[in-house]
Amino acid sequence: MADPKGFLTHDRELPQRRPVDVRIRDWREVYDAFPAEKLTRQAARCMDCGIPFCHNGCPLGNLIPEWNDLVYRDDWREAIERLHATNNFPEFTGRLCPAPCEMACVLGINADPVAIKRVEVEIIDRAFAEGWVTPQPPLARTGKKVAVVGSGPAGLAAAQQLTRAGHDVVVFERADAIGGLLRYGIPEFKMEKRNIDRRIEQMVAEGTEFRTGVHVGVDVTAAQLRAEFDAIVLAGGATAWRDLPVPGRDAEGVYQAMEYLPPANKGFGDSSISAQGKHVVVIGGGDTGADCIGTAVRQGAASITQLEIMPKPPADRPGSQPWPTFPMLFKMESAHEELAELGGDRVYAVSTTEFVKDAEGRLAALRLVDVEGPAAGFKPVPGTEREIPAQLVTLAMGFLGPEKGGLLTELAELSAGEFFDPRGNVARNRSYQTGVDGVFAAGDMGRGQSLIVWAIAEGRSAAAAVDEYLTGQTALPVAIPPTARPLV
Repeated sequence: MADPKGFLTHDRELPQRRPVDVRIRDWREVYDAFPAEKLTRQAARCMDCGIPFCHNGCPLGNLIPEWNDLVYRDDWREAIERLHATNNFPEFTGRLCPAPCEMACVLGINADPVAIKRVEVEIIDRAFAEGWVTPQPPLARTGKKVAVVGSGPAGLAAAQQLTRAGHDVVVFERADAIGGLLRYGIPEFKMEKRNIDRRIEQMVAEGTEFRTGVHVGVDVTAAQLRAEFDAIVLAGGATAWRDLPVPGRDAEGVYQAMEYLPPANKGFGDSSISAQGKHVVVIGGGDTGADCIGTAVRQGAASITQLEIMPKPPADRPGSQPWPTFPMLFKMESAHEELAELGGDRVYAVSTTEFVKDAEGRLAALRLVDVEGPAAGFKPVPGTEREIPAQLVTLAMGFLGPEKGGLLTELAELSAGEFFDPRGNVARNRSYQTGVDGVFAAGDMGRGQSLIVWAIAEGRSAAAAVDEYLTGQTALPVAIPPTARPLV
């Protein structure tokens, strides 16, 4: 245990965000540096529990008490070894994961939990700065070839594990750069893309091959992949977005979040879809909605309003979501802080009834109505109808599963059983294999929309299944079975 009294003598502390009026002028990450002495105190708060429930909260099974103790003792080299033992990309999870591990922290029962994410980020950033993150090429090659379709966190994790196991791995990505949603869905102010680039450099040095601009199912068929490769890992994500089919949906100025964010991420605000000078409405209260807010702020929106059909979440853990589950709480992300300071609004328990168009078919306003909660079926509240100005709307209402057609349609015709599960995701057995021999599915494509830690955990686990399929045995770790679910 790092410090037997650490949790009693130190309060939870996180790095300060740069002032709003400063950070909205650039696209760099919003946080200031965190002094080493403060980080040591945060690591000292870990109680090294007899049963560390943070392990249960995190599907990767991160050795959290171990690397907290090592940071406290200033053994950073060993800390990164323990961190990498379960997580290929802690620089991603430490910045982007909502931290179910912290919600499961035993200290969180009656106090603020350990700042696990902050310690994780500092370990990996220190490791890169010291030159400790080096390529780990395999000692021998198996001669087996594996295709990984999709280069998000699940695909990258599977590819790195399989390459290190000695297989020849090719990652296919339909975009012009590697990273999936990490690259073009996550704004620079949440994670600078240099974090992706340096990992890709490591993976290339290890032997992974990347092919961008290749839309599998269009440019390359499933039959061609099966003929060229001994195994295929489907890791394309749950990219079929949820729409809002109300009158006026075809108005110019209404976009899906993943139509709006990628151009902005490519050009850092110099986008084909710009919020500059416009009244912006973001429909959806999750992380993607927050990404749209922060992007619109930096593009110079005249006003921003965020709409959410659900009631406002509580600030503290409700009795219906007890420890160690992951509660749905009110969050003030950096983008929300910017929204509040610039006079924007977050409106809850409201539904859009119409996109109002002007004479040229451009979006001019939204018609809204308050609704009762989910228990009442989101029934409209009479007398609450109103209209707000809007020239740009982004729909950030989540995703419905993988995109059908092309690759998945072709594979479904070859499947020995049902290729899709009842929710429309790709069905897998306990070894992550689909109904098509040699074809595996990992991440959101098989699980449905989920967190980055679940994607990496599935990528690592699917890699072990593929390795065993190809060689008859495996030494790769299995983080979770495909049936695992979060604590609820």
